[in-house]
Amino acid sequence: MKSITKQKPYTEVSQLLEGLDRVCVVGCGTCATTTKTGGIEEVTAMKERLQADGKLVTGFLVVPTACDEMTGEMESINAEAFRNAQSILVMSCALGVQRIASYLGRPVIPALDTMFIGMEMSEGSFFETCVQCGQCILGYTSGICPLAACHKGLLNGPCGGTNKGMCEVDKEKDCAFTLIYNRLKEQGRLELMSAYHPPKNHHVTLKPKSFKIST
Repeated sequence: MKSITKQKPYTEVSQLLEGLDRVCVVGCGTCATTTKTGGIEEVTAMKERLQADGKLVTGFLVVPTACDEMTGEMESINAEAFRNAQSILVMSCALGVQRIASYLGRPVIPALDTMFIGMEMSEGSFFETCVQCGQCILGYTSGICPLAACHKGLLNGPCGGTNKGMCEVDKEKDCAFTLIYNRLKEQGRLELMSAYHPPKNHHVTLKPKSFKIST
């Protein structure tokens, strides 16, 4: 599973950095590197663009995983670059932005937009596979999440617009329930298609979501 991101328009980044002339640029060596939004090439390109705009880049680096506890250790290793910066421009998912912001008492600016959590299905192609609802029905749908795979987020079968197994909203895309049907049929478990799933109870995972392992 990866956090799938895209770069913000540079005009937005520039606006967020207004009045902040000393910048440290931080990328992520996992998800953002895979999606080519925050790896060493993208961080270097951002550094050069900021310098062309008259910003002083105090440092630029790619941490192994921006969202884990190692980020704090990387801050110590690169203390001078962080100390001399008025702001930190983070080229990672929102998790990395929040992790870095928790360590530093200065503005932390996101350079990316986080779109979804997903998997790489083929090289360079990513698809949302889980909406993290806290009420998983994958056991009934043979490992295909209809909330993520269906444009309408339906739970109990296809809409009336499905046509020859294709989606009404995106005619180039297989209907999620066609995929579920075919997989269950191959497994000899078609009876699971008749199971009724009540509307999601959004009180199960109240925002902000949290979880604590019971001891």
